[in-house]
Amino acid sequence: MDNLSNNNRLNNDQPIPFDDGDKPIPLGNGPSNDSPGVSRAPLNLGGGGAAPAAGPKPAPKPAPKPIPKIVPSGPKAAKPAPAVASGERIVGIKTFFTKLHPGALEFLDEQISRWLEKNPQVSIKHTNVTTGDVQAKKTEPNIIITVWY
Repeated sequence: MDNLSNNNRLNNDQPIPFDDGDKPIPLGNGPSNDSPGVSRAPLNLGGGGAAPAAGPKPAPKPAPKPIPKIVPSGPKAAKPAPAVASGERIVGIKTFFTKLHPGALEFLDEQISRWLEKNPQVSIKHTNVTTGDVQAKKTEPNIIITVWY
């Protein structure tokens, strides 16, 4: 920041004195004409009437290698048969959930088993298992099992 109103500025006409024993580095006449790779031509910044010189063109990119097709060896595995559902339609849904730790998972197994024992007329049509956050006092990840019957 320039402080132009300050009267205690250094006088720009006088050189800064060197410490004892320091000698200034001689500047010489600039780089020699023998320097390889140095161009002395003026730069064209696009403001003049002459078109800028074209630079070297980049090398063309090689064609991408084709992806080899993997052909399985041996006989193909048979497609699994579609699940056979009973002719009855879905009449209810029951959802079970618990925290994700071993003791809670054992409790969940017991809870589902007891529910199935108390309801022998239930014919399970579809189940779904997922994990997600359940809000209670704290929001914690839970395993959620949904049974359609």
